[in-house]
Amino acid sequence: MNHKGTKTIETNRLTLRAFHLNDVKAAFKNWTSDDRVTEFLRWPTHTNSSITKQVITDWIAQNDNPEFYQWAIVLKEIDEPVGSISVVDKNEALNILHIGYCIGSRWWHQGIVSEAFSAIIPYLFEEVGANRIEAQHDPNNPHSGSVMKKCGLLYEGTLRQADFSNKGVVDACIYSLLKSEWKQ
Repeated sequence: MNHKGTKTIETNRLTLRAFHLNDVKAAFKNWTSDDRVTEFLRWPTHTNSSITKQVITDWIAQNDNPEFYQWAIVLKEIDEPVGSISVVDKNEALNILHIGYCIGSRWWHQGIVSEAFSAIIPYLFEEVGANRIEAQHDPNNPHSGSVMKKCGLLYEGTLRQADFSNKGVVDACIYSLLKSEWKQ
């Protein structure tokens, strides 16, 4: 793959961009402190903004790394981040990128994550050179699977006890989209 890092991408409602230190307050308010958001994730709810600041500081330190992809999902209407979407794992030998995302519960069921995910797909296929984009979710979080389907990913199956989250060891529903299947 030809890694290019976190490039700014615009959609009708969103700006997807690298995080800045001034995003800490909004990130903590909008999703990192939200127990509903972290229920199916691997990281615990942030109990204070200093945790969010440390995470975002770590992300900022990696912004110059072309293999680092971590976008703030900025809702243009309010001009602040309401979630994040990122490449959480990659397989260089097979040109596979694994996507993870989260958004504040206040913005659930509004198509925001689907819009963000759909916006990064062309970039990852055309410019980065991915052959396969994949994502997974806990079967008890079917709305996450709905996002994947809306973005054109196909359900491949459920791996039993193949992941972990704040719920413990969980099953993983796997979805993918191949470059050859992608409708440009």
